[in-house]
Amino acid sequence: MMFKLNIITVSLLAMSGSVMAANFGVGQANTESVNMEKYQCKRCVSETGYSGKVTLLTGYNSPDDLHAGNALGTAEDGAIAAISGDLRYLNSTGYKASMQAHQLGLDNGFANLKVGKSGLYELELDYQAIKTYESGDARSQLWQNDGMLTPSVYPNQFDLALQREKSAIGLSYDEGRYNTFVRYSQEEKTGTQSASLVAPLPTNFGLPVDSTTKQLDAGASLAGDNWLTELSYFGSYYSNNIQDLSLPYLSDVYSAAPDNQAHQVSLSGQYQLDRTVMSGRLVTGRMTQDDSLIQMSGNPLQSWDGEIETLDGRFAVTSMLSNRLRVGASVDHSKRDNKSSSWEFTQYSYNALSGAFKQNVPQDIERNTYKVNASYRLASGYRVQAGFDRKEVDRSYSEREQTDENNLWAKLNVTAFDKLNINVKASHGVRGGSEYQVNELTSSEDNILMRKYYLADRTRNALELKFNHSPLSWVSIDLTGRYALDDYDATIIGLTESKDYGYDLNISLQLSKNLIAYGFAGQQWIDSIQAGSQSFSSPDWQADIQDEFINLGTGFSYSGLMEDKLTLGGDYLFSNSISDTYLEGSALVGSDLQYGDYFSYNHSVRMYADYALSPKMALKLSYQYERYYDTDGAQVGINTVPGLTTLGELNHDYNAHQVMLSFSYLLR
Repeated sequence: MMFKLNIITVSLLAMSGSVMAANFGVGQANTESVNMEKYQCKRCVSETGYSGKVTLLTGYNSPDDLHAGNALGTAEDGAIAAISGDLRYLNSTGYKASMQAHQLGLDNGFANLKVGKSGLYELELDYQAIKTYESGDARSQLWQNDGMLTPSVYPNQFDLALQREKSAIGLSYDEGRYNTFVRYSQEEKTGTQSASLVAPLPTNFGLPVDSTTKQLDAGASLAGDNWLTELSYFGSYYSNNIQDLSLPYLSDVYSAAPDNQAHQVSLSGQYQLDRTVMSGRLVTGRMTQDDSLIQMSGNPLQSWDGEIETLDGRFAVTSMLSNRLRVGASVDHSKRDNKSSSWEFTQYSYNALSGAFKQNVPQDIERNTYKVNASYRLASGYRVQAGFDRKEVDRSYSEREQTDENNLWAKLNVTAFDKLNINVKASHGVRGGSEYQVNELTSSEDNILMRKYYLADRTRNALELKFNHSPLSWVSIDLTGRYALDDYDATIIGLTESKDYGYDLNISLQLSKNLIAYGFAGQQWIDSIQAGSQSFSSPDWQADIQDEFINLGTGFSYSGLMEDKLTLGGDYLFSNSISDTYLEGSALVGSDLQYGDYFSYNHSVRMYADYALSPKMALKLSYQYERYYDTDGAQVGINTVPGLTTLGELNHDYNAHQVMLSFSYLLR
């Protein structure tokens, strides 16, 4: 059993500390003179036997494009069938079982089975299938068969899709204050994804995927009156069934992902002292990878002998100093010690073999995060919160070895008004660090004025407003607005400014006893400015990148028709994303260099009619429609660009339909 308490739970524990110390618990009440029969809960009855629902589904699928399978649950064309269910069993002695299933038989579905005895033990079996679709019209001039890539003037067509099947078994044992658990899972990942190699020109091809990931988790926990602790182990084992790929005239031109392992041991605990709660966690880990390397001229290593040791720790404390004031603080430490092999390798330049030697350098990363916060109730319905966060990062062998981020924030919660809640949060953050050294540890092809955005100095100001209002008993409105400005004031070449702002609006309507409706709208804008240099010196061009995202939706449910036997409903969703890039500058005069834009939209409609044949049986007819379109300027034909072989234009433009008839049977 995992003991994980969120901040709300911790706060409740802290506020209840004085009561618990005085021991005014229900278990201490004197009930000898109370007639319990008069106070029995007439509705709190645990029904024994079987209960639940089983649903059989059958229908017709017309995806028109493989990508539609992401929304329809399967990309199969034609008749489809599946089964869903939610079954439960309980007997008078406490033995119980439950089974849940969702669309088993389609490409995306899951099943879960639990059996055990209440308050003692539980055995769990789990299965999940997830398939993601990218394109059904990818083409390659490299035919792959059993590790051999064979060039051909006639491209072969294949699907870009990944299938994951994960099965797991877990057992937990609970005996009062002592709990243990163990869980083993295995995931099989198959399919085809895009990859590229230089042979001798840049060529894209379909890379087969066939890998297995095994996961073993186990732990034990012990709890007392005001404390708890847990010792856990987490192990991951990855094996790739695809070997290195070769060309007919050249062996091992593409290296397969190597097998690897990762292990972690975690010790965590929590202690409550009156109105103060302290918690801590210490995690040590080790990741290894020792597969053989492809042998080539200039490579002195037979295997990589990769090893990374990790150490993570956290200590947090929160305390109620008074009925109005609560304070908290936390310290997080994370260290990544790379102990992998290092050796001197011959370096390649753009033109020829330089003859110089350079040693690969294993990078270490260490992070420390410090947080302090306070919450004070000004008056009934008014609470103010404030905090300060600091994050320090040390990276060895990096352009910038040290960065530090300081963030100051404040929040005001107002619940004093009837049917109205308001939350306002503002923050100001600054990132700085050690001297930025471009040429010392990076490629000489980098401009010395260029700064990577995640290492560069940055000032961030952000504001967020949340608004919840119920003007009428049948209307609920939620509105969230946010704005953030990132200023990279020390960057000459690179990302110099970014604005991120938007809103989310949700409306729920109870129009009548039988009619429920909802609607939502959300938009986000991200405006970025990037400076560059075509002459490898000072900035001579600028890119203004404008990204926009829109999500709209509405729906309804109307019940009570035909003597309360028929329920009608529908949902409509619309999403749209646009990315435009505008270039200007002296380096572009007389040049046709322009970035391609990206545009996509999606319309989705779902309608259903649910009819009760009897108190235990029901029929449901549903229809789903999707209209999807996207166009990406980066997508080009197989040989459109001289010297570059792609997988073709993988944009989408389709209409997809699905009709489904389901029969449900209620066991109780």
